[in-house]
Amino acid sequence: MPASPHPDPFTGWLRDHAAPLTHLDPEAPLDDLEPLRDLIGDARVVAIGEHSHFIDEFIRLRRRLLRFLVERCGFTVLAFEYGFSEGFPLDAWAQGEGTDDDLEGHLAEAVPVGVDDPLRWIRRHNAAAPRPVRFAGIDIPAAGGSLLPALTPVADYLRDIDPETLPAIEQAMRIAGSFAGTSAASAAPAWARLPAADQDALTAALTRLLIRFRAVEPLYVSRGDRRDYDLALRRLEGACQADYGFRAMAGLFAGNGLTADTTARDVYMAGSVLWHLERFEPGNRIVLAAHNAHIQKTPISFNGQLTGFPMGQHLRDALGDAYFALGLTSTGGHTGEMVRDEEARFGFRIEDTALEPPEPDSVEAAFAGAGLGLSLAGLRPARTQVPGPDRIRLQSTFLHTPVLDAFDGILHTPAATVARDLEEGTTP
Repeated sequence: MPASPHPDPFTGWLRDHAAPLTHLDPEAPLDDLEPLRDLIGDARVVAIGEHSHFIDEFIRLRRRLLRFLVERCGFTVLAFEYGFSEGFPLDAWAQGEGTDDDLEGHLAEAVPVGVDDPLRWIRRHNAAAPRPVRFAGIDIPAAGGSLLPALTPVADYLRDIDPETLPAIEQAMRIAGSFAGTSAASAAPAWARLPAADQDALTAALTRLLIRFRAVEPLYVSRGDRRDYDLALRRLEGACQADYGFRAMAGLFAGNGLTADTTARDVYMAGSVLWHLERFEPGNRIVLAAHNAHIQKTPISFNGQLTGFPMGQHLRDALGDAYFALGLTSTGGHTGEMVRDEEARFGFRIEDTALEPPEPDSVEAAFAGAGLGLSLAGLRPARTQVPGPDRIRLQSTFLHTPVLDAFDGILHTPAATVARDLEEGTTP
């Protein structure tokens, strides 16, 4: 007997158009993901999101999607919500450099965001693949935890190219080292405790270096080469925007921040994706892994206050339909809520938190109402056919946003569970 029409138009549309998926296992056959091929079309960047970090199902689904996009659709790069500067040694490792055990050393001070598993798959894949898959970091250094991963190689560059500037970058590194942490959650409070004179001296030194880099570009390129200049400049830009982010976060927590001031990080991440897109081999296509709140294509607002313009909005403006945003969400289960704790290794602890039932008018409520389990839905056709939901899960709460405009597709799993193999010091 056919199902009766659902009172919510989008729920009914979803029930008719979503494709069921049969596997969570990253090593399972990929045929159930074939509907994704038509959804993404000729997109050059396909972003895979998650409503929370540290979720086992999202980690596994991301690996399955990476496999499918590489093996079936010819994608050639994995770009990750990971430091731009720190990404280069990981790419070298993924191309076969060193031993399998060396990866742990590269990731020793990194927040565990699930990058190790796809990197190991890429290394195994590349051992026999005719066209290797590359890895690219896109984020500000240490995700805002420290400026040193970017400034240290810039100092090495300037030592050869422009030694006159060494006092300025050495001053910046001394100040940056005084509050460096393993994540923004640990570094931001330490930055806020710096004397205002040190905060201002750091910003002034970085700004002067950045302006000089751009002003004397022909000199730098003539003394070295174009690639090294572009790379050093991008690293310095990351340090500058991370420094700006400390001020923005301090203002946000103090309640006197400027409108959308935390956008600097997302601008940098979008720029990094485009930077890599231009510089890898012609015809490359990028799989981009980041939080839903970074990949979505509409502004982020909380309680009616504009907070920021996400990376996905900038990529949409730059690439149009060649950018495809696939949000990952769950109807129920648990999330790993990140609670600030300066005593914890990464400046926060992860609390295993039960998710409340989906709110009315959420995309999760629509999946539940349609009786869907593990499933995939492309949203672009729905935009002209039905009104869409106005919210989606964000950690243990809901973000109000026009979901059909924010995402091009949703991959839904009925339940989420917090990964149990997190780094020591972050587990609940």
